[in-house]
Amino acid sequence: MIYPQFLKNNSHIGVPAPSDGAYNDLYINRYKNSKRKLEEMGYKVTLSENIFKSDKARSASAEIRAKELNDMIENKDINFIICAAGGEFLVEILPYVDFTKIVKNPKFIQGFSDPTGILFPITTKYDIATIYGNNFGEYGMENYSRNVVENLEILKGNCIVQQSYELYEEERAERVTGLEGDNLTAPVNWKLLNGNKAEITGRIIGGCFDIISEIAGTKYDGTSIFNEKYKQDGIIWYFDNCELSKEELIRTLWKLNEFEYFKYAKAIIFGRNGVEKSYLEYTMEEALKDSVISKLNIPIIYDADISHKSPSLTIINGAIATVQTNNGKGSISFKLK
Repeated sequence: MIYPQFLKNNSHIGVPAPSDGAYNDLYINRYKNSKRKLEEMGYKVTLSENIFKSDKARSASAEIRAKELNDMIENKDINFIICAAGGEFLVEILPYVDFTKIVKNPKFIQGFSDPTGILFPITTKYDIATIYGNNFGEYGMENYSRNVVENLEILKGNCIVQQSYELYEEERAERVTGLEGDNLTAPVNWKLLNGNKAEITGRIIGGCFDIISEIAGTKYDGTSIFNEKYKQDGIIWYFDNCELSKEELIRTLWKLNEFEYFKYAKAIIFGRNGVEKSYLEYTMEEALKDSVISKLNIPIIYDADISHKSPSLTIINGAIATVQTNNGKGSISFKLK
């Protein structure tokens, strides 16, 4: 596994908008504050020309969004890349992304949600670690929450042990300035499908479940390569389900199992669902028990802090992870090997 350079005191961060950009004044204000705060920490920040644009959840055309990413990868002055935002249509840029440039100039790329569309192929097909973590706007909150502070530590190469949080954001509070933090009101409770305690170590990979479901089986899916290379480590899968219903979740897990995603799986982790949606009144526990993965005889954790309902842990795709959960609490740590 190739681990690119972590952030240093004078690192230059490039911020492309491969998915969406700012779609209202609150987000514009937040992005500007992100830039200001990161620069105050000593980093240089170069923003996409399209970061303040949004048309049907696209910052620009697919070709332009891909060129922007290609150029930042090729730019020798840029050391680290953080995606501007999530959205809906990052997959449209994949035919125009120059993956040979990424292989020749490996840089850490961090993103959350829709940026899974670029992170997942880079790690599974090209053996380059990526980071499922904050999009650029998260650094614009005026008072940083623990998950943002810990995220920055990991981006600097400090592989701290991340503990589960006490509270999460069940409902986002109204934003007035765009610089507000998370509205943490609901208690966090990690759950196991069977039992209440587990400890697993393995090679970790995953991302936004909605996007992986689209990439699966395409030429951008390197899961079979990744699985065979790291089968001795065993694979820990994590999925952040943003919008899929419980019925879609069951069908998608069947599909991924048919593609042999879980051939060497040691555990599967689900975050809190971004939207709780079921046409048959499934609970998450019932959906998982009715899915094909319930037959795998491995720990299945759900309602973990890898979710569109903040806060979310930072995951280094491709690293060796140790995940622990006990009586509703959890932790994760990484080894870079």
